[in-house]
Amino acid sequence: MNLPFISDKTYTNIDFTKTGFPKAEYDNCKFVQCNFADAYLSNIAFLECEFTGCNLSNVKAKEAAFKNVTFNKCKMIGFPFFECNPFFLELAFNDCNLSLASFYLLNLKQTAFNSCNLHAADFTQTNLTEATFHASDLSKAIFEQSNLHKADFTMATNYTIHPEKNIIK
Repeated sequence: MNLPFISDKTYTNIDFTKTGFPKAEYDNCKFVQCNFADAYLSNIAFLECEFTGCNLSNVKAKEAAFKNVTFNKCKMIGFPFFECNPFFLELAFNDCNLSLASFYLLNLKQTAFNSCNLHAADFTQTNLTEATFHASDLSKAIFEQSNLHKADFTMATNYTIHPEKNIIK
């Protein structure tokens, strides 16, 4: 299925819960103060995009592609990252609420989680090699069989990591 290609476009203050989100491949697009809550993002590709101040809570993201995508000040409660296309998955998070998000089985090597709320986020069997959690709150986050080799928890709070159940170095 060939999706339309949309490049270099900025979407501001759009409520996609009312209009629906068009299936396409988005390249170098910006989404500012948009509402995607409960939206279907399945099989949509985002390449070098930026989301700022958006609500992406409880979206459906089966096989959605995120390559070099940055999220700033976004609400992403319950985001099912584990359903996304893992090929070329590249993400960065700044000041986001990622409570209850699931990163199960993903390769998030060198991913930045800066000043994020990651309450009860699931990192089971996730490769977090060289990931950074600078100033993030990890209350009740799950790390089990995760690769935390050279992960940086500088100024992170409320995390519990069992050395016997994870790779730590």
